[in-house]
Parts: sequence; C-alpha cells; structure tokens
Amino acid sequence: MTLKERITEDMKSAMRAKDVARLGAIRLLLAAIKQREVDERIVLDDAAILAVIDKMLKQRRDSITQYEAGGRQDLADAEKFEAALLVAYLPAGLSADEIAAAIAAAVSASGAAGPADMGKVMALLKPQLAGRADMSEVSRLVKARLTGA
Repeated sequence: MTLKERITEDMKSAMRAKDVARLGAIRLLLAAIKQREVDERIVLDDAAILAVIDKMLKQRRDSITQYEAGGRQDLADAEKFEAALLVAYLPAGLSADEIAAAIAAAVSASGAAGPADMGKVMALLKPQLAGRADMSEVSRLVKARLTGA
C-alpha cells in the first residue's frame, strides 16, 4: 500500500468514526498533496509525499511557537494535534549514530574538503534522510564536520 493510499484509507476510517478533528487534518494533508500534483502535473510518489508532510510539519511547528508566544493556547493545541497526525505518516527516525554514518559517507562520496562543499554533501543527504531526520539538525552537523568544529 502506498503512502497516499494509506492516507486515503485513514480519511475513510475517520469519516466512519465521525472524528471531525482527525478528518479535517487528513483532508488538509490530502489537499496539499493534490495541490502539488496539480501544480507540477505529476503523480507524487512516497518520497515526494514525505517532502509535503515534512513541509507541513515545519509549518505546524512554526505556528505552535507563534501561537504560544501570543498566548493563544487553543490554537497551539490544534496545531499540535495536526503535527502529531502528520508525524504518524513519517518513517521511523534515524538514531544519531545512523545520521553521523550517513554524513560521513556523503562527505567521502562527494570529496568535500571544506564549508564551501556543504551544498554537495547536503544534495547527497537530502534524498536519503528526508522525513527520517530533522534536516536543519543534519545541516548543522554537516557544517560542524566540514569546518572541523
């Protein structure tokens, strides 16, 4: 079963269970997937759907921070619910050791010698780690490795 089929089945089960909050969040996800398919005139595969989910998750985290700073806990809670639902569709996260090994392999494969080669390393890592690791944290680790810090 593809990820899109799984999301669609979850939507149907939320409809049957009359779970309005869950149904709304799943519909938002399916709308984002459909929008990208229409915009790019392609059918998204699982990797592209994971990228959409990752983007939506980042938006939710930003919103949670802003709502909590503004004292709107009710809106922050709604965003947290949606974020939890989105996380359920991501594959299991990688451990710190697995991320370090992937970074080491990408650095050696790209022949990176310094911070100027960070783009080459990240280009190799992004397809491997997208949805399985926080890419901002990976970027920080790559930068630290390439600068020798």
